[in-house]
Amino acid sequence: MTNVAIIRCEKNMERCPLTSCFRCLNDKKEGFANYEDCTLTGVFTCKCPGDVAVDLSKILKAKGAETIHFCTCTFAKKTDAGWSAKDGGFCEKIDEILENIHKETGIPCLKGTAHLPKDYKIKTIQ
Repeated sequence: MTNVAIIRCEKNMERCPLTSCFRCLNDKKEGFANYEDCTLTGVFTCKCPGDVAVDLSKILKAKGAETIHFCTCTFAKKTDAGWSAKDGGFCEKIDEILENIHKETGIPCLKGTAHLPKDYKIKTIQ
């Protein structure tokens, strides 16, 4: 079983209770489809400009997280046609943040939880 953690963006925390992210994790769908079995280890909210993300990830690692998913809203937007990564999401530094986390913790980092954009392929920073 893989211990999974989720980090979301503060810009969406008052509008999103993460129910779709949790449902996808439990059902091994969308961003979690590649897991045979996984369990939620922890959740944090990243605050702009993302300077705390590495420290939060170190805590998650200490609590047993083996991989960290950043919510889809960090890199994609909801449009009338569905979710799109074309114009980015809430976080302009998402790729840099994921690379820093992996460099400092060794934990694989992924962009995507629920509501993946059409034809989006999960990419792991490892």
